[in-house]
Amino acid sequence: MRFGLHLPNFGAVGDPRILADLAAQAESAGWDGFFLWDHILGDPRWRHPMVDPWIALAAVASATREIRLGALVTAVPRRRPWHLARETATLDQLSGGRLTVGVGLGFPAGAEFEHFGEDGAIRRRARRLDEGLAILNGLWSGEPFAFEGEEYTMQETVFLPRPMQRPRPPVWVAAHWPARAPLRRAALWDGVVPEHAGGARLSPMELVELLAYVREHRQAAGAFDAVISGRSLELAEGELERYSAAGASWWLEGIMPAMSLAEVRKRIIAGVPSFASGA
Repeated sequence: MRFGLHLPNFGAVGDPRILADLAAQAESAGWDGFFLWDHILGDPRWRHPMVDPWIALAAVASATREIRLGALVTAVPRRRPWHLARETATLDQLSGGRLTVGVGLGFPAGAEFEHFGEDGAIRRRARRLDEGLAILNGLWSGEPFAFEGEEYTMQETVFLPRPMQRPRPPVWVAAHWPARAPLRRAALWDGVVPEHAGGARLSPMELVELLAYVREHRQAAGAFDAVISGRSLELAEGELERYSAAGASWWLEGIMPAMSLAEVRKRIIAGVPSFASGA
């Protein structure tokens, strides 16, 4: 199991220079990954400082050498996929091939879509996600690529340079358990980031069931990541080991928006959770 940090892109850490400094500290403390939330508003009532995750991740990439990085999860339906293809290829090159691309429908629909006059209907967001992923994959190839779908149409185009990673950066798909459609989508890619609606963590037994369903629908060869997020201090003794045995390949330590910058630094410097204690 690998261990990463999952930080909001707003609040006490809503500054790209702070995030770059925290990422450097995380790398020194032995963390394997540094991942940011992807919100553009979150809640119209908020008055928090908020950063664009991709610009902040460029600062993170420049401040680090080994740690994996990415946005979890990128709201592909509210981004133009060809623009996202440029951003991700550039960031993968800048980071020396350390980008992981987390993708999802975008949440909450009211604040992140409808507030700006965009359609937040879940079926349309799902269609945009699937078509957007197809476009990302095609443009990452560095070969001539065209696309015509219900949501997007693109004339033949070649994007260079390609991402550094081959055949492409790994793609992790967000899923709300027990919904099955997101799991069938995840089976086409490289990993799944599951949770219950509302953000509750899956149990190890639920993860076993989820991964069995993914395997039934997976045709691609190669590794497949299962990513569990939470706060390790809230785990029961031995629970981390049970997640590992259930198939979790990553534990992402949740950094809560209410945490002060001092609290965030303290948690990062304390290092990765211990299997022995589950904390």
